[in-house]
Amino acid sequence: MFDIIADRLRQAEKIVFVTGAGISQESGIPTFRGKDGLWRKYDAMKLATIEAFYENPKLVWEWYEERRNNIMAAKPNAGHLAISELEKLKSVHVLTQNIDGLHQRAGSTQVYELHGSIITIKCTVCDFKDIITTSFSQLPPICKCGNILRPDVVWFGEPLPQDIWQDAMQQASSCDVMVVVGTSLAVSPANLLPVYAKQNGATLVEVNPEETLMSADMDLSIRSSAAKALPNLLAVFQR
Repeated sequence: MFDIIADRLRQAEKIVFVTGAGISQESGIPTFRGKDGLWRKYDAMKLATIEAFYENPKLVWEWYEERRNNIMAAKPNAGHLAISELEKLKSVHVLTQNIDGLHQRAGSTQVYELHGSIITIKCTVCDFKDIITTSFSQLPPICKCGNILRPDVVWFGEPLPQDIWQDAMQQASSCDVMVVVGTSLAVSPANLLPVYAKQNGATLVEVNPEETLMSADMDLSIRSSAAKALPNLLAVFQR
């Protein structure tokens, strides 16, 4: 299987990786819906909404501060590093649902963050936006304009950043191989990305320890974790 996929990668002019929580879980970042997730006594799906934020901004910020601290302490794993290494050899673009910035820290340069970034903070009212990696002295943090700051992430019920989504669709629609890593693609509209790739005649590859809702649509599948499978795939590719 690795030989077949590596051959497709060699032939490809453009490779797109679509990544989800599974690849970051191997860096010690709990998955959003996982049983090992943070704040199990709260429903994360309900905390990650604009309604929850305005109802109790301190609670939501405490949750995000814990996630931010966990993410800042994490390091890219062998899966992230294999993708960045492949970029040195081929045209590689990463469309990620993750908000942790680990792809960039691993060295990938063409990264499209579909759901925003947890280390970028923006004002709920004015145009202020900045990358802040340190902890806040008070929660919720307040903007210079006097209004509450929030994480620059996409919450449930909010649209994706349209410029990023347009770029992601363009990349998906023009790739030769799409590798879907660590995501079940259960969330819309990200689950449309393989459809755009397939319409372009791309080969669809899935890297996931378990079958997903999209497995039947894949051309090739590797039932393994990203940190194990991607370095092995890179090694075969480089032979």
